[in-house]
Amino acid sequence: MEKFDVIIVGAGAAGLFCAAQAGQRGLNVLVLDNGKKAGRKILMSGGGRCNFTNLYTEPGAYLSQNPHFCKSALARYTQWDFIELVNRYGIAWHEKTLGQLFCDDSAQQIVDMLLAECEAAKVTLRLRTEILQTERTPDGEYRLQLNGTNVSTRKLVVASGGLSMPGLGATPFGYKLAAQFGLRVLPTRAALVPFTLHKPLLEQLQPLSGVAVPVTVTASDGKQFKEAMLFTHRGLSGPSMLQISSYWQPGEALEINLVPETPLEDFLNRQRETHPNLSLKNCLAKLLPKRLTEILQQLEVVPDLTLRQLNSKQQQQLIGQLNGWSVQPNGTEGYRTAEVTLGGVDTDQLSSRTMEARDVPGLFFIGEVVDVTGWLGGYNFQWAWSSAAACAAAL
Repeated sequence: MEKFDVIIVGAGAAGLFCAAQAGQRGLNVLVLDNGKKAGRKILMSGGGRCNFTNLYTEPGAYLSQNPHFCKSALARYTQWDFIELVNRYGIAWHEKTLGQLFCDDSAQQIVDMLLAECEAAKVTLRLRTEILQTERTPDGEYRLQLNGTNVSTRKLVVASGGLSMPGLGATPFGYKLAAQFGLRVLPTRAALVPFTLHKPLLEQLQPLSGVAVPVTVTASDGKQFKEAMLFTHRGLSGPSMLQISSYWQPGEALEINLVPETPLEDFLNRQRETHPNLSLKNCLAKLLPKRLTEILQQLEVVPDLTLRQLNSKQQQQLIGQLNGWSVQPNGTEGYRTAEVTLGGVDTDQLSSRTMEARDVPGLFFIGEVVDVTGWLGGYNFQWAWSSAAACAAAL
């Protein structure tokens, strides 16, 4: 049986970063992963350019049953710390929007950086490795039966991620292991995920597939995001929809402001003065894609009238509809396309300083497997780096 100071399950963002940090502290570290490649989710993130952190990272951008849990780790290893590491490796990056930082070149650079950090720290990485059984001996040693060999450690770190993107090898391993050792796992669901629509509305919106518009979307709990919405052949996507999906509950309607930038009352009155015979549909095409105004007319959101014919009651009704178009999604596309998983290992059972299970010494959980989920835009990667650094410091 091979012995290691630390065994980390998962060669993703949190696992690799924790391994490098622990190895640099002189620990003998083994990383196990069932995949053929390390950092698979990193490689496809951000359209292949990896949105590796966000300039505006702060605890308010995270969902958790305990909103205070993430504060300690985020404060001790910040976005600026990770940016400094990226700069040290000469990786060129740019801010896209809203503080989102991407590699100029490729996500492969982030994976290469993490692997170089691991190599410098003499970390052992074993890919294509299945963990068949895990047990804890009475004296607190963890023994893992692998396909081909057995290994043991006194410090076991679970960085196995969530259920999102099963095509990249996501499994419920981390949740099962937590349950095996008596930790509570909160219900999980797909987050940062596109919506599907009920058939009648979907068929009416089908011609808009590929059209994007800036919107403000509001969930029934009042949470609001102002970003682009994309019509797809399955429903609604784009940053605003992905963001709000984390706050949406099945059966609820979304309120979508289709013209968040323009005070409609003033706009319509001005247009009426100069073009009284212009149809409403063509008038609104100055603010919205023409195809969208045509479909809104078919949906009876926009009346088939000229500006001159529109009375003040109808105008108020139109403004209300455009500023608060109510859409009730059928559901979401699920884990297949979700960027992250909501829920996971209950943070009440972990130390926010070390990520160690309070009642199971030597067992740690970091990254997405924990009930901490960030907004779209680099927040989840920053949680991976921060939780990994907190854990590594405690190992």
